[in-house]
Amino acid sequence: MSQSNEYIPPAVWTWDKANGGAFASTNRPIAGPTHDRPLSVGKHPFQLYSMGTPNGVKVTVMFEELLALGHSAAEYDAWLIRIGEGDQFGSGFVEVNPNSKIPALVDHSTPEPTRIFESGAILLYLAEKFGEFLPNEHAARTEVLNWLFWQMGSAPYLGGGFGHFYTYAPIKIEYAIDRFAMEAKRQLDVLDRRLAETRYLAGEDYTIADIAVWPWYGQLALDRIYGSGEFLQVQEYKHLQRWAKEIDVRPAVQRGRMVNRTMGEPETQLHERHDASDFVLKTQDKIG
Repeated sequence: MSQSNEYIPPAVWTWDKANGGAFASTNRPIAGPTHDRPLSVGKHPFQLYSMGTPNGVKVTVMFEELLALGHSAAEYDAWLIRIGEGDQFGSGFVEVNPNSKIPALVDHSTPEPTRIFESGAILLYLAEKFGEFLPNEHAARTEVLNWLFWQMGSAPYLGGGFGHFYTYAPIKIEYAIDRFAMEAKRQLDVLDRRLAETRYLAGEDYTIADIAVWPWYGQLALDRIYGSGEFLQVQEYKHLQRWAKEIDVRPAVQRGRMVNRTMGEPETQLHERHDASDFVLKTQDKIG
């Protein structure tokens, strides 16, 4: 590894607005809203404000899985938050999530509207509210939460670490890519070893642990994010591949992937979802 220009941190860090790469227009070192913009509210109990990134996909998959089980009270409106355009800094969004990150959810079925932010918290909230994808037995529940929080703690190294420096950084830094590629592969190995023991992450049942992990690591294994499949040699993780493909064919997962999606083929995108009928006929045929 070579390092041509040694960087020496200054005594006091200052913000360089032009040094943000692909996200320079929205990244900033302070919180709070940048503009007044109330959030839209639809007709359903749940109002989701999100985008079809891996963190957003977790929640839309969860809703579609609940609806597939017959929970009509899980009907939701999914409003598109274009993070590249700074929608997450609108005043209404910041009221729901002061951290200005998608996804954010409001439950209007409670006496006073309940806000829920952070994708893991949303999955846990919905699992408890509907009694699905989270076992009641103490040991089994704890194992699900182990893997749910594993994802919450691990994915920043994959997304903000490897994904950023490999794909989005304005300059390629060998040390940074090597450091986070090593960690990404270690995480893939953690999952592969676990999935050699069990069908799903927490055991033999599909749970919110799988719903949380699959949009990141399942799609990484299927070479759908960062274009890094060959670089990371994802095919070598055979048990992870089996799990990723099994979840990928679930109709609710395929529908959830479409919601708030703005990239890929047009037939894979449903920018906003306000009713089950929003899934066009050709897509329903495609996903069974």
